[in-house]
Amino acid sequence: MDTFIEIKGARENNLKNVSLRIPKNKLVVFTGLSGSGKSTLALDTLQKECQRQYMESMGLVTDFISKPKVDAIIGLSPFIMHTVK
Repeated sequence: MDTFIEIKGARENNLKNVSLRIPKNKLVVFTGLSGSGKSTLALDTLQKECQRQYMESMGLVTDFISKPKVDAIIGLSPFIMHTVK
């Protein structure tokens, strides 16, 4: 079982070829200056790819969810996003 999520070469929005390892089953906090790519990494890269993989695993069409601009994401788990209103 993978103990890390490994991101290689993320290039979404303001991320410029970022590579990192994020531990699984741990509370992880992204900090940094405004505009440093925290939300882009969490939402536009990780969440989008998790959601896309989940939909593909269910046999659903994923044409409307684009793949993030990244060389590789290793150790990712499928993700379902639920918003409470």
